[in-house]
Amino acid sequence: MKNSFINECADENNKKWNNMISRITPLYNRNNDIRSPFHRDYTRIIHSTAYRRLKHKTQVFFSPSNDHICTRIEHVNHVESISYTIAKYLGLNTELTKAISASHDLGHTPFGHRGEKVLSEISKNDLGIRFWHEKNGLNMVDNIELLEDFNRDKQNLDLTYAVRDGIISHCGEIDENSIKPRDEFINLNEYTHPNEYLPYTWEACVVKVSDKISYIGRDIEDAITLGILDDHLDELHKLLNFSPNQKINNSIIINNLVYDVCENSTPEKGICFSNQALELLDKIKDFNYKHIYLNKKVESSDMYFQIIINEIYNLLKSLYNGENTLSEIQKIKKYYPNLSTTFYNWLLLYCNVPNRDSSLKNNIIYDLSKKEDYYMAIITYISGMTDNFAIDIYNEIIGF
Repeated sequence: MKNSFINECADENNKKWNNMISRITPLYNRNNDIRSPFHRDYTRIIHSTAYRRLKHKTQVFFSPSNDHICTRIEHVNHVESISYTIAKYLGLNTELTKAISASHDLGHTPFGHRGEKVLSEISKNDLGIRFWHEKNGLNMVDNIELLEDFNRDKQNLDLTYAVRDGIISHCGEIDENSIKPRDEFINLNEYTHPNEYLPYTWEACVVKVSDKISYIGRDIEDAITLGILDDHLDELHKLLNFSPNQKINNSIIINNLVYDVCENSTPEKGICFSNQALELLDKIKDFNYKHIYLNKKVESSDMYFQIIINEIYNLLKSLYNGENTLSEIQKIKKYYPNLSTTFYNWLLLYCNVPNRDSSLKNNIIYDLSKKEDYYMAIITYISGMTDNFAIDIYNEIIGF
């Protein structure tokens, strides 16, 4: 119901407020800064490199030649729009939902979930731990992404706890209803698998639901555009209760689901759909898995993605030589100039090396004397690549 969550809003009157706006390292301040803590997070996020790269990362369909197929950045914008609508109607903090939405997929790999699966297999084999994009997203905003301050020193993003929590807690692939925030102010690095804990704020709960609303309908729209659903349109019309001649419209699907959430959510019940809408949502998701995500045309690129990512990883892995690893990376510059230069310069940002650039004020997170740190560095480096950059690096490796 309208404004039914106004007393739950993430503001100064909320008992969790001090925890919500806390940062691991306090940010520098300007005398003329008029932004709230969450708005400041939002602008730091959209100026980050990881955010810019989302426009060249696969959402579901690897389609670099079609400008009208949804990429990761468009999905993020959809989530931001949907969560804003819901939060505004319910009386929640829209600046917080905007910041969480803009950052929630910063940890995604090239080639979407299929690229994530490849990196996870590598991580489990060499490090004994699973790689997952929500955890990687937290690492991105905590340790990898850097911005210059007013002294032109490079600093970590240092986002608020509420936004960081929204990133690692956003998993939208899990089927659930009536989402309520947890009370515990936990160390977010304690997460061991997706959806392990509920979000800390109502706003993060809204983003979690908005994520699912966003991709359910848009994936159908893209699949229709690409002709993947040509043999299943009658089934889809019946499922959505559209007339045979009615064009399937993603905005109608989104509007109906958003309205349903707004009308059925209360602090007592949580952020939730009606039983009818939840049943429809589950049916749409089943349809999407059967005819889209597991479609042979979609799956046919999996081997290509595996070859690209594994080839890059294995080449860099072979260069490990303890504290002499940086020298080994430089030796391959003659054969792989782009890979050697970019990875070498990337490592310099995060390793404790002699004569480290004095403008680097960020966290040092890798010790090259430990091979496990080096392997994790490779995985994180690859995860930040766009689709096209990963392909270019692969072509550099195999070409002469």
